[in-house]
Amino acid sequence: MTCDITLLVNPTAGRGRGARAARPAVETLRGYGFTVRTVVGADAAEALRRAREAVAGGTGALVAVGGDGMVSLALQAVAGTGTPLGVIAVGGGNDFARATGLPIQDPGAAARLIAASLKGDGGREVDLGRVDDPGRVDDPGRVGDVWFGTVLASGFDSRVNERGNRMRRPRGRLRYDLAMLAELAALKPVRYRMSLDGGPRREVEATLIAVGNATSYGGGMRICAGALLDDGLFDITVVGPCSRTTLLTVFPRVYRGTHLGHRVVTTHRAASVSLAAEGLTAYADGERLGPLPLTATTVPGAVRLLGTPGPGTGA
Repeated sequence: MTCDITLLVNPTAGRGRGARAARPAVETLRGYGFTVRTVVGADAAEALRRAREAVAGGTGALVAVGGDGMVSLALQAVAGTGTPLGVIAVGGGNDFARATGLPIQDPGAAARLIAASLKGDGGREVDLGRVDDPGRVDDPGRVGDVWFGTVLASGFDSRVNERGNRMRRPRGRLRYDLAMLAELAALKPVRYRMSLDGGPRREVEATLIAVGNATSYGGGMRICAGALLDDGLFDITVVGPCSRTTLLTVFPRVYRGTHLGHRVVTTHRAASVSLAAEGLTAYADGERLGPLPLTATTVPGAVRLLGTPGPGTGA
């Protein structure tokens, strides 16, 4: 194993915590004898290009410093390559770190686990979701498959995300709270066409369909509470047609994962899922994928993750 490590840093993550976290992480890793190189892109495209160059150049590990957006970027560079991934979670949501049992807002502890893992077991293989993406008409510059570690969202949740991204004011979470209120006012079920594991397509009316490689999104919303990262399967949560009152009743239960027992919620387990619907944009790991239709497949052991607990993580 090479002693060179590449840190992929988002300096704006967690209102500047990404930049501040990089320093103690670098000091800790160097204290364990590793040579550390830091990569900061001017934008996401440049950061991804430089991360891929580091992986192609034989870096011993790629370490994402930031939130779920930075982890998502790092996954595009390391998935399927054999290069291990470290995560120093200092963003706002940190759902990937939460699902894998990694430290949150503690860069020193995270760096120590990464160093010990590199010197010891070399990390643990975990599953990723892969979205088949031959290129989108709304984003012709993006080609190839897209990888995700937590949850793929489609429906009410992705519409809230989409509306919030279009709003310029206010800043922070309040913008998404207002986006949620606006989407509640326009709430209506979506007619999906869904296929599991290549089976027949069936029409499903739903408020949302979430495809979980891991348990949560949105900073701890356990929408797919039973998902595991090492079982080769997605947990798929379907919230059926419901009134605004019912949705507001179910919503607080998502943080505990108890919403899965509600009468409007059904769940499935499958290794692949195809979704189609009119007028919906999908998000995964909080990042925009593009409009449906799409097919997502779980890929067992797609990445070797450093510093995680034993098998069964995610419940």
